[in-house]
Amino acid sequence: MSSDTDSRTNGLGSHENGRHTASQIDGGQLLALARQAIAARLESADTAMPTPLEAALTRPGACFVTLTRDGRLRGCIGSLEAWRPLAEDLRENALAAAFRDPRFAPVSQEEWPRIRIEVSVLEAPRPLPVANEAEALAQLVPGRDGVILRHGRHCATFLPQVWDSLPEPRTFLGELKRKAGLAPDFWAADLELAVYAVHKWKEGELP
Repeated sequence: MSSDTDSRTNGLGSHENGRHTASQIDGGQLLALARQAIAARLESADTAMPTPLEAALTRPGACFVTLTRDGRLRGCIGSLEAWRPLAEDLRENALAAAFRDPRFAPVSQEEWPRIRIEVSVLEAPRPLPVANEAEALAQLVPGRDGVILRHGRHCATFLPQVWDSLPEPRTFLGELKRKAGLAPDFWAADLELAVYAVHKWKEGELP
């Protein structure tokens, strides 16, 4: 599983900054809103969010929307920076994952019933200061950390869910570098890493 980054990067902040915490979010509502937006576009209808929205969805938030079909990745687009209301970020990323992920053809009406949606809301990334790759590998926590890698114009992220398919830190980091357009064994003193946590909800797995 992989995840494409929005060009605006950084993450979901705290309630004290005017943003919300995940405990205030109704995951079922996020999934329903994402599905409604994609279905409306398939039917050439208005994709605007219904109103009124819960307060948590009107505050700045950053999310990724992942689509799978028969258990296989079908699209994944998201934002790392909480620069617009969470509801708007959700709608735009849902539509982008379904119709503008460059790795896939747009989702069709015929396959739509087989598509399952997962929404990941990001917490604020924190820098991971390391002197070398060995320190980075020692500090990464498999299964918990989403990771952002930047070096010059190169940037990529993996959501924490990617650890499911790449459980070994060296392989995980190497594939993240490859995704950013770098060699898997590349390292430089000015390479930057940041880690973040997500709160995720997936259709068919809600309590």
